[in-house]
Order: sequence, then structure tokens, then C-alpha cells
Amino acid sequence: MAKVYQLDYESPIGVIEITGTQDAITSILFSEKDKRKNYPQPETPSVLIECYNQLDEYFQGTRYEFTIPYHLEGSIFQKKVWRALTEIPYAEVESYKDIAVAIENEKAVRAVGSANGKNKLTIVIPCHRVIGANGKLTGYAGGLWRKEWLLRHEKKHKENSKN
Repeated sequence: MAKVYQLDYESPIGVIEITGTQDAITSILFSEKDKRKNYPQPETPSVLIECYNQLDEYFQGTRYEFTIPYHLEGSIFQKKVWRALTEIPYAEVESYKDIAVAIENEKAVRAVGSANGKNKLTIVIPCHRVIGANGKLTGYAGGLWRKEWLLRHEKKHKENSKN
């Protein structure tokens, strides 16, 4: 079994715990920690450092897509949903129904919501860009207030990039 490493990123909306192996990121999740606890060490794999740097660029408003290698653990259906989430453009939103249609299973709206909630690569796989069919913000493992913050952040930086 591959050795697992952790690194914390202190974002404007809380500590994000980055977990991965020598080769790939396995999770990026909001933590309940008040402060960073896992700092870069000499043995911290470069993939975790790169993820940290890309998250920092995202929060600075200069990164719109992520290029880090990651490994997804989930069912075939969940992986389909998560791949579809990566197709949602920066600062845009889609409904759970839109994702169900995109994966050619339009009756699976609830299952899409369930898969969305099990996404362990927050921000990189942008589950925060999925909203209810009525246009309202619904469920987010990191808290609705974070989902709202992320969407406002992306919208602001997308508008600024046009100026």
C-alpha cells in the first residue's frame, strides 16, 4: 500500500486538508481545524506541493483550471458524475438534472446529488458549481456558506479577467 501524506492549505474560508501519495492527490477536503497543522516537510511529495500552489493560485483568482494528477475512489457511476463536474466552466453553474443528462442518465438526479456529496476532491472537481433546478444553492459538504463564497469568488475573478 502506498504511503499517504498530508498538507494543509489555509484558505480564506477555512483549512483545506490535502491528502495524497507520491504520485497523486486522493482528497482535498475542508477541515474543522482552526489553523494549519500539516506543513511541507522534506519528504512531502511534489504532487502535494503543486496542489497547494494551484489552490493558492485559485484563491488569488489567477487559476481557473487544475492540472494536478489525482486518483478517484468510487463506483463507475460516481466517477462518471465527477468527470462531468470537471466539464462545468469556471464561474458557471449547472443543475443536478444537467449533470444527469450529461452522463446520459436523466432520471438519476438524486443519484447525481449523492455522488456529488461524496466528491473528495473539493474545488478541483467543482461540485460547488452544481445547484438545484430552481437556481437555488443546495447541499455542499463544506457548508452552503462556502459554496456561496466560492461561486461569488469565481464570478468576481472571471469578470475582472475580462477588464
